[in-house]
Amino acid sequence: MKLEENVRITKLYDSYGKLLSLAQQEVVEQMLFYDLSGSEIAENKNISRQAVKDAFSKAVKKLEEYEVKLGFIRKLEKLEKEIISLKGRKS
Repeated sequence: MKLEENVRITKLYDSYGKLLSLAQQEVVEQMLFYDLSGSEIAENKNISRQAVKDAFSKAVKKLEEYEVKLGFIRKLEKLEKEIISLKGRKS
């Protein structure tokens, strides 16, 4: 996974992660925060690698859908840009 994609998913997870199922939360956390591979997660949870891949993909899809509907990250990024702009004017 590319760094930019990892950062984006982490932002989504920080904003909407609690809306995922516990199983999806565990998979996403293990992949993002503990840097475990799909094989390692599958072995730890006693499931197939495909099940891990599916859980992660579905979780990311849900997180993206929440962002489309609610837009928290989009709004936060807009506010950050406005703050930077205002700080630039102050100098």
